[in-house]
Amino acid sequence: MADWKNKLYFGDNLDIMREYIDDESVDLIYLDPPFNSKANYNVLFGEANGTKSEAQITVFEDTWHWGQDSENIYHEIVKQGPKKLSDLICTLRSFLGTNDMMAYLTMMAPRLVELRRVLKPTGSIYLHCDPTASHYLKLVMDSVFGFKNYRNEIIWQRTLAGKPIYRNLPRNSDVIFWFTKSDNYYFDPILVPLSEEDKATFNLDDGDGRGRYNTQPIINPADRPNLKYIYTDLKERDWNPPKTGWRFNQERMHQLELEGRLVFGKTSIREKYYLSEREKKGKQLSNIWSDIPIVGQDERLGYPTQKPEALLERIIRASSNEGDIVMDPFCGCGTTIAVSERLKRKWIGIDITHLAITLMKHRLEDTFKTDLSKYEVIGDPKDLHSAIALSEQNKYQFEWWALGLVDARPVHDKKKGADTGIDGYIYFFDDDTNKAKSIILSVKGGHVTVSQIRDLKGVVEREKACIGVFITLVEPTRPMKEEAISAGFYEPAFFPDTRYPRIQIITIEELLNGGQIEYPRLSSEVTFKKAKRKYKKDSGQIGIF
Repeated sequence: MADWKNKLYFGDNLDIMREYIDDESVDLIYLDPPFNSKANYNVLFGEANGTKSEAQITVFEDTWHWGQDSENIYHEIVKQGPKKLSDLICTLRSFLGTNDMMAYLTMMAPRLVELRRVLKPTGSIYLHCDPTASHYLKLVMDSVFGFKNYRNEIIWQRTLAGKPIYRNLPRNSDVIFWFTKSDNYYFDPILVPLSEEDKATFNLDDGDGRGRYNTQPIINPADRPNLKYIYTDLKERDWNPPKTGWRFNQERMHQLELEGRLVFGKTSIREKYYLSEREKKGKQLSNIWSDIPIVGQDERLGYPTQKPEALLERIIRASSNEGDIVMDPFCGCGTTIAVSERLKRKWIGIDITHLAITLMKHRLEDTFKTDLSKYEVIGDPKDLHSAIALSEQNKYQFEWWALGLVDARPVHDKKKGADTGIDGYIYFFDDDTNKAKSIILSVKGGHVTVSQIRDLKGVVEREKACIGVFITLVEPTRPMKEEAISAGFYEPAFFPDTRYPRIQIITIEELLNGGQIEYPRLSSEVTFKKAKRKYKKDSGQIGIF
């Protein structure tokens, strides 16, 4: 795979996986599917009542409500899905009815089937969710991956304390389900430093020069007939085995006794373990993760469901090696992708919004600069014909994509309320006052008129912006060009001999051919919050400290 290129896919991950991702080609999958974390239990389960909470990702809004799409997917699962999944989905519908929760589970079911298909036999999948839907998702995961391949339920305590809730308990944790494709999976135990409480348990010292120690039983946790032998110690005393057998064979037991690591009681044998050795090695982390806080200010990019890099680093290190392929089918602002790149993994990211793809591109380029591995974006328009198709299919997606061509940020992730005449903005610096200047952008995918240029001029004046840009899918008319010219120029004080058209019209075709907006760039642009620079990629497995 020397010619491998990392990939960002725009589109519905169900279609992307079916068309592009090969069977058993991915080593690790992490997904944080969009769930409505703002909705309470009653709202999510209630039928449509006019008080719906919005989905976090606009394009998934219909997912929360049962409609024709949900009905179609339901029948596809029942008729063509694996039998266990088909039976489960039928039962869940009988129990839940056709409400928002059932629509969500129906959306997830076929995607989990595809995720199992693309996962290697040695691979793992981690599904991140909140407790609202976790118990139902666990059943769906059981039916798709098999309950015997369920490894653990990780509880991530995101905050130390929640807001006071006098008729309930504060919610400050998420659930992460860990499943594998088979019993033959890769896992590198997660080791963390000993706490002071851990160290205090080493309260024995027999003066052998190896310091404080504690003891543990040497009983096998599972029944092992081959380890049920009578052990004869150096003093020729016979010790009957525990009910399930010893943890070690006779040769190892004898070696431990010679090393002074066995403690013989009245009826049992225990093993010594020393503080000095455990401090060096660390202890294995349990399934309760309370040491990783929510995203800090230095890492936050403004994406509503962003997860901390430390959380993804832990998962990726535990269940993959350098060079393995990591996939995130709901990659959002790209935390999985950025961490995979830093840890020298190959990666595949999929998202259904152009806003997310733009955020990821900025994050990767800001973080890694020239050290960034080769990657390609698949599914976004590359020519005028495909741009027209996107505009006809979804005007908001077209708007987000068009703004991404000029590194502009959308005003909102959802159209709502009155039209302010602003679709996006760019901030820039052009003097030494450290005060950012603004550019207002308007995007049109259909019929355009001179009145729209007049409106943009008014918005620029109202917002006290320096420049207004009109991005259009169709060619502007001559009156539009004349109206733009009549607005004059923006002349930055720091560049006395330089001027820029105050109102600029640029077509999608021009942008696809390398055209750019004209504005001063004294320093790096500040439209998107920049990801923290990682000066070099990590190498190998780091120590616990």
